[in-house]
Amino acid sequence: MKNALCLLFSIFFLFPQLTLASATHAQGAQEGDATPHHEESGTQIKEAMAAELGIRTSTVGPQTLQKSVLSFGRLMSSAEQSSHIRARFPGVIRSVAINIGDTVNTGDLLALVESNESLKTYEIKAPINGIIVQRHANAGEMTQDQILFSILSTESLWAELRIFPSQLLHVRHGQAVSIQLGERQVNTLISQLLPADDGEPYILARAKVDNQNGNWLPGMMVEGEIVIADFMAELAVNKSALQIINGETGIFVKEHEGYLFTPVHLGESDRQYTEIRSGVEAGAEYVFENSYLIKADIEKTESTHEH
Repeated sequence: MKNALCLLFSIFFLFPQLTLASATHAQGAQEGDATPHHEESGTQIKEAMAAELGIRTSTVGPQTLQKSVLSFGRLMSSAEQSSHIRARFPGVIRSVAINIGDTVNTGDLLALVESNESLKTYEIKAPINGIIVQRHANAGEMTQDQILFSILSTESLWAELRIFPSQLLHVRHGQAVSIQLGERQVNTLISQLLPADDGEPYILARAKVDNQNGNWLPGMMVEGEIVIADFMAELAVNKSALQIINGETGIFVKEHEGYLFTPVHLGESDRQYTEIRSGVEAGAEYVFENSYLIKADIEKTESTHEH
């Protein structure tokens, strides 16, 4: 958001020379005619200025769109990702090296215990990488047979997504799914379909989430976009290209240094692309990044003309 505001500030205040020409053309009817007007809005921007503002283009053409269903769920750890550590031999705990919340690696020292039988001190080490989530050990205490430490590994988690009956016909093992939370996203596959506990009216689609970078935590609420089919669109554009001017949805088509707002008729969409059914031809060069800057420039100029 901060970058976007800086760019808009550049248009209005720092780069008044950006707009070389901005025009609104009435087609078909003169003033006083009953025929409705169709307006086209455009502007011109020097190539160097467009590059500085981050205005990037692509080409209208065929694109594979992915049909999907949206589901919601939670990130969970599983039994195989935790370890409960007891002392090998009964004895007295001489020292403890970690606390709850500490991150440990396999082989890290957790505690020193003096054996009752041999009176020798031995080490208790972490069997897995993870976070210390329980500690029941203090210096001077007897180990007994209790769990001294519990370690939870978060290097991988499970997304458990709720799949309701209306979605069940479309969801299968092995389907691609995008797990999302805000700007966080990871792509994975559905590994398991399990019945929910307590007779809930849905099943759980479980997908493993790689968490080596530590971006995810158990308990997080997430959404999952499950890809159920592919659809080939003859013409498609990036959804970020779409803008609305005077109540019409369109894209900015680039010709040399000119950018013309071109209304289009939309079809199917997925997370990234939208099908174009009419309004523009294959091969047209269009703005897909920072198109809102061009819209802002046109609206600025039109507002100036009105006054």
